[in-house]
Amino acid sequence: MLYTINMFLDMFKEYILEDWILIIILIAFVIVLATTSVLSKKSTTRLYFLIGGVFLLSIVVFLEFYFERNGLYPMARTVLMALRYSSTPFIIAQIIFAHVKKIKPFVFLPAIALLIVEIISIFTGVVTRVNDAGELVRGPLRLLPFIIAGLYCVFLIAVLYRRSNRRLLEIIPIVFLVIAFASGLIFPFIYGDKYSRLFCPTIGGALFIHYVFSILQLTKKDGLTGLLNRQAYYNDTGRSFKDITAIISMDMNGLKVVNDTYGHAAGDEALITLALCFNRACSVKQSAYRMGGDEFAIVCFKMSEEEVIELVNKINKYISETKYTCSIGYSYQQGGFANIDELLKASDEKMYSNKAEFYKNKDHK
Repeated sequence: MLYTINMFLDMFKEYILEDWILIIILIAFVIVLATTSVLSKKSTTRLYFLIGGVFLLSIVVFLEFYFERNGLYPMARTVLMALRYSSTPFIIAQIIFAHVKKIKPFVFLPAIALLIVEIISIFTGVVTRVNDAGELVRGPLRLLPFIIAGLYCVFLIAVLYRRSNRRLLEIIPIVFLVIAFASGLIFPFIYGDKYSRLFCPTIGGALFIHYVFSILQLTKKDGLTGLLNRQAYYNDTGRSFKDITAIISMDMNGLKVVNDTYGHAAGDEALITLALCFNRACSVKQSAYRMGGDEFAIVCFKMSEEEVIELVNKINKYISETKYTCSIGYSYQQGGFANIDELLKASDEKMYSNKAEFYKNKDHK
């Protein structure tokens, strides 16, 4: 009994010593979440679960390597290794689930499938297991955890980038996540399983940085669609008017009908869908803004008129894949406009002309 208590105290002290940086990061993350009400209750709850998942994974990793160092419990090491390999995809799935509002729980299915394989591997060794002599034995499916985790990483990075506004302050935290995930997938093949001791602090720090940068972006982003807001439009166009070659104005058709018929939640859904189309069409040379209500604008920097027309066609193509429609107009300058207001006004006039034509054709049908 005394030996068990002493061993537990020894493990506790070693864990605190080895993972105190992670513990500090996670505590800071919890405090920031609790004191900044910038996310919905659902998103905040998901982040709490994510923080708890990273913390539990750190304990699993510590126990696995503690038993290895001390030559203890080969079977327990096999179980802990199975948990470690199956936990990484679960954590990445949790990140996706926490950051993407409309993602379905189906995102966890590959992680659940891997967990089942890992449970089978405890008895069969198809992935990895520790034999009675304490030696690690790798099975024919040893790369499966890395493949599934890698696919999750690619999906997460693609979603975050697609939903971003391609601004530096939004790209930096995504880069941190890329570095964290890439190190977790590549470094074990270079430095061996010992690198796993660093994975939790790395991913914990990257997540905290991503959240802090998200807070910094809130003053510039529209809360519903994630596009840049009207204030960001004024700031950006005020600083860079000489580099602006075009403005594209967009206005959803029939938002009032959607709101009156199906409710404002359906109207919000429509605006979010259109915003995703705009973001999908834009590149680093364009910035999309929600000007208010169902009015949007895209500011184009250093583009030819042919490129602007190509962008408009791309927007129309993506919107045609949805059940919504949008009126679009653009104005192009080659030194012909005195200020940004004139450029926007000219763009709006073409957009309203397009809207009038839309409703005219609709009435004739």
